[in-house]
Order: sequence, then C-alpha cells, then structure tokens
Amino acid sequence: MLCGGTSAARPATDETQQIADKVKPQIEEKEGKTFDVFNAVEFKTQVVAGTNYFIKVHVGNDEYVHLRVFQSLPHENKPLSLHSYQSSKTKHDQLTFF
Repeated sequence: MLCGGTSAARPATDETQQIADKVKPQIEEKEGKTFDVFNAVEFKTQVVAGTNYFIKVHVGNDEYVHLRVFQSLPHENKPLSLHSYQSSKTKHDQLTFF
C-alpha cells in the first residue's frame, strides 16, 4: 500500500460490520429511509490522520451503497463519522476512493 493510498479490497470482517452498523443511522437519515438489510461485503482502508474505511454494504435486492467512514486517532476520543457515501451501486461496482 502506498503512503496515503487505499489498501486492496478485502472481505468484510466483524469489525467492518460493526463500523457500518454504527453509521447506519446517519445514512438512513441522509437517505430518508430505513434499511432492513445492511451487510458489509468488502472494504478498503486508507491511513490518514486516523483511518478512512471504504465499505461496500448490501442493502437489499440488488442494491448496494459505498460508505466512507472516518475513524479518528484513539487519543482524540471522537466517534466514527460518515464522511460521505454513494448510493445506487451494484454488486459489481468496484470500491474506489471518493
């Protein structure tokens, strides 16, 4: 991984799902709907002054969303934040920097 670049995509872990679950209310508010299905599928990370997580999430049927979640450095003691997201994605859309 290049310094500042994103990692290769890898299958989601329990930790990735926990991160997605913590920002789920934020994306539901922004989208104005509730997701009955919200399963993290894969993710990439980017080390900055903290960590950006790019997470592909299955939200039901053939629909996916891509999340960009920022986790600050531990000593800053700040909550996870949904930095941005992309909706209307498909299973085959690559997880890219956004």
